[in-house]
Amino acid sequence: MAAPAPATAGELLRIDPLELRFPFELKKQISCSMQLSNLSNDYIAFKVKTTSPKKYSVRPNTGVVLPRSTCDVVVTMQAQREAPPDMQCKDKFLVQSVVAPSGITVKDVTGDMFTKESGNKMEEVKLRVTYVAPPQPPSPVPEESEEGSPSRASESENGDGPAGGFTRALRERIEPQEKSLEAGALISKLTEEKNSAIQQNHRLRQELDLVRREVSKRRGGGFSFIVVIIVALIGIFLGYLMKS
Repeated sequence: MAAPAPATAGELLRIDPLELRFPFELKKQISCSMQLSNLSNDYIAFKVKTTSPKKYSVRPNTGVVLPRSTCDVVVTMQAQREAPPDMQCKDKFLVQSVVAPSGITVKDVTGDMFTKESGNKMEEVKLRVTYVAPPQPPSPVPEESEEGSPSRASESENGDGPAGGFTRALRERIEPQEKSLEAGALISKLTEEKNSAIQQNHRLRQELDLVRREVSKRRGGGFSFIVVIIVALIGIFLGYLMKS
């Protein structure tokens, strides 16, 4: 990939860069910027033109650069439906600059200031446009090895190959999660068993209380029956004595 064209140091404005590089993508607006630097003590008015005004938007396309200051210009290419042949672009830009009266504002800049008839000292700098491939994000997962390359597969599995670091990091993240899930399942199982044992113990206590009550009732009924028998025997014995 060719390096961007260096800035030019004219008498009026320094323009950086001299080549507008757009990372071309279909159906997407793309912007790039250039900087205009005024190295003089004069007010410099500028105007930006292009050979394809419907294709590009320039903000600002006219303006004033104050003495010893800079101005950033943003060029936006409209979304394109198809790529040019061989990604070659013939579009051009032209930056015109003239010495303006001191204290001039953007509203005072007119197109007549950039004509030869005006008598103003004017500079013109041409800029070319280049399309470049958009930057590709790095792939987190290496490409799979081709068939018939068991050495790469074994390196990946053992953590020695280029994918070893990713596999090892993935394993280190998954294993603690699995252990945590197993511990949670074990705790849940023990809790259920504890609750079941408590409920069973409660039922056993209730049944034991019922058994105790039944035994108490039976003991109470037997004692009353024995008393009745003793009273009856005493009555029979007394009756026998009275008859004798």
